[in-house]
This record gives sequence, C-alpha cells and structure tokens, in this order.
Amino acid sequence: MGNKKISSIATKFLMALTGAGFVLFLLFHGAMNFVSIFSPDGYNAICEFLGANWYAVVGSIGLAILMAGHVVIGIILTIQNLRARGKVRYAKTERPMGVEWSSQNMLVLGLFILFGIVMHLYDFWYKMQFAELMGREPANGIEQIRFIFSNSRFSIMYLIWLAVIWLHLSHGVWSMFQSIGWNNERWKRRSQVIAYVVASFIVLLFASVVIYYWLVFPNL
Repeated sequence: MGNKKISSIATKFLMALTGAGFVLFLLFHGAMNFVSIFSPDGYNAICEFLGANWYAVVGSIGLAILMAGHVVIGIILTIQNLRARGKVRYAKTERPMGVEWSSQNMLVLGLFILFGIVMHLYDFWYKMQFAELMGREPANGIEQIRFIFSNSRFSIMYLIWLAVIWLHLSHGVWSMFQSIGWNNERWKRRSQVIAYVVASFIVLLFASVVIYYWLVFPNL
C-alpha cells in the first residue's frame, strides 16, 4: 500500500513537472506570436533565428518528449483514479459539490488539446521548420499567420481550441501547486487565483493574435 502511494505521488509530481514545462513554453510562444501584431519584421526575425538551427531542433525534440510524457502520465493518472474509485463511479454520476467540471474531464480536455496541437503543427511547424529541415523553402512566418487567421473557419477553430486550453490550464496550474505541497487552506484560494491569472494571460496572448489577424486581414 505504501509503495502504491509513493508511486502515485511520484506520478503526480512528474505530471506537475511536465505541465510546468508546457506553461513556460506557452508563455514564450505566446509572447513570440504577440510580437507579430506590432512588429511583423521582428516576428520574422524570431522565426529566422529559430528556424532549423540545431538549438531549435533540439528544443523541438525536447518539447515532443515533454508532450508525450505529459499525455502518457495523464492517462496513467486517469486509470489510477478510476481504479481507486472502483464501483463508486457507477453509483453516483453527478458532479460532487465544489469539484470543477474541468477537474473531472482533464483527459478529455487534454485529448482535444492534442488534436489542436496536431493542427497547429501542420499549419506552422510543418510548413516552416520541418520544410527547412527537408531542404524546401519554408513559409514566411508573418504571411503564414495572415493566411491562416484571415480564414474565419480556422480562426473560430483556434479560438475554441484556446477556450479548451484555458479550462485545462486553469485546473492544471492549480493542480500543479497541490502536487508541490501548496494545498493548505491559506494557499488553496491563492493558488486558484494564480492559476486563473496564468491561464487567462497565456490564452489572451494567443487569442489576441488570432482576433487581430482575423479582423485586420479578412479573407486574404
């Protein structure tokens, strides 16, 4: 029983660690995209700096490993939770008082986000860094952003995706604080507020870019 508890704590800590890595990446990536609004040349310079350079390739591989680990650990935690609840989950299906919907559906939200990541990788990474790695002419960063988000269908899809990311992040950041021990009454409310602020800030960075190019460059 003790070993199982230690294993569960270790798994939750790894989930928090990989999640923290994603939060830092999203902050960087969101800030990078936001540059495109007020300095298209600056955004293209960042894209060129990253490009297919070795450090950018290593970073991409590291992110892929981080994402795979986060997904696998999330599935493991979901299975552990289902086993721990046993037959109780069949006896009562309504949401418990004080438990957020997102906290009970993190795996579903995560899988939807994963689908969005695949879409995002195809729209940008595949046509930029991967194209350069394959010896093809990469898409121009600012032109690609304008092309994608000038299309109403793509913009709406991205905004829905970002709304789901907010749900996932707002609970995930709070859960991360719980995993590192900030789970007493004093820090419970504080960590929830911090989670909402972090999730909102990240999503607003990305959403502002989508909305800006959707409104300023419609139907290119």
